[in-house]
Amino acid sequence: MIKLSLPHLAGKEQEYVNNVIESTWIVPLGPYVDEFEHRLDSFLGTGHAVALSAGTAAIHLGLTMAGVKAGDEVICQSMTFAASCNPIVYLGAKPVFIDSEKETWNLDPALLDEAIADRQRVTGKLPAAIVVVHLYGMPAKMDEILEIASRYGIPVVEDAAEALGSEYKGRKCATLGDFGVLSFNGNKIITTSGGGALVCGTEAEAARTRFLATQAREDRPYYYHETIGYNYRLSNVSAAIGCAQIEELQARVERRRRIHNLYKAGLGELSGVTVHDNPSSDIHSNFWLSTILIDKEQTGKTPDEVRISLLDKGIETRLLWRPMNMQPIYADCPYYSAPKDASSTEETNGVGEWLFDRGLCLPSGSSLDDKEIEMVINALKEVLETK
Repeated sequence: MIKLSLPHLAGKEQEYVNNVIESTWIVPLGPYVDEFEHRLDSFLGTGHAVALSAGTAAIHLGLTMAGVKAGDEVICQSMTFAASCNPIVYLGAKPVFIDSEKETWNLDPALLDEAIADRQRVTGKLPAAIVVVHLYGMPAKMDEILEIASRYGIPVVEDAAEALGSEYKGRKCATLGDFGVLSFNGNKIITTSGGGALVCGTEAEAARTRFLATQAREDRPYYYHETIGYNYRLSNVSAAIGCAQIEELQARVERRRRIHNLYKAGLGELSGVTVHDNPSSDIHSNFWLSTILIDKEQTGKTPDEVRISLLDKGIETRLLWRPMNMQPIYADCPYYSAPKDASSTEETNGVGEWLFDRGLCLPSGSSLDDKEIEMVINALKEVLETK
């Protein structure tokens, strides 16, 4: 089976974990946590990373640090994984979903501007925060989004869970917003088995995040709490794995970019298939997952039919994220999309749904070799060229 995105071991994980076990420092926190945070900061070039138990925990604390409270509204990109918006609900706030634009597949700046003004008119106050996602590693149009956020004075939580190593105008993703979110789940660029990080702009913000992530225990000789806290810190064992992984981080990013280029070269002439690529020189995706759009009219097949056919050949693919405005749990949330062209026969409600109907994620793990990628390309050609 050629899998979608498996963990890729760097080689020193066992050594570092053995060091942890020998030291008996297997509880949360410890020297490897400090070292992992230091290495993240060095890679990102700016910011102050706080290692946490999951990317979801990072979004939760990022929203908390941004000042989101019960009863607030938070703007969130609709086309994303549910973890981008579930923490909004954890805080008693309500998501307001924004459709994507077709170039990056991320939050549409024009709709963002429209939605903020409309929410202020409807509710009498501004949304408390904006969650923007770099989908599949592709950076969003951050200059436009940040200008709008700055104009209204709304903090931006940058969900870069899929975008470690991606760059926008030469700056690393996760360092562009007020707070940045990273994930080290098993299928990401690097892994700590499970884990994440919140990238803060100042050391004071990082210190506050660490405080909240360790049950908000006050500095007294006994347990004393004035604030609700969380058990969100990364363990020393997981951080040891992360330290080994991060030593190969840039190589892992370059390998995924190489895989993307192989798909571009191999599928570029295939009728009815479009490989999603960097839309401009400002954007340099890590291509965490290489993605394609399949035109049913030209190929005679839907993405799900292609997925099933490839699975029969031992190749795992995945449909794109189903947008949050299409999810039953968020059916009552406001959603902003561009008006449908009156001449269009499309039944979809916006760009996100249009992409979902056509998109497929291809095997992209950095442990896959060129021969395996060639097998995927050939299998995809066979499936699509078979009538």
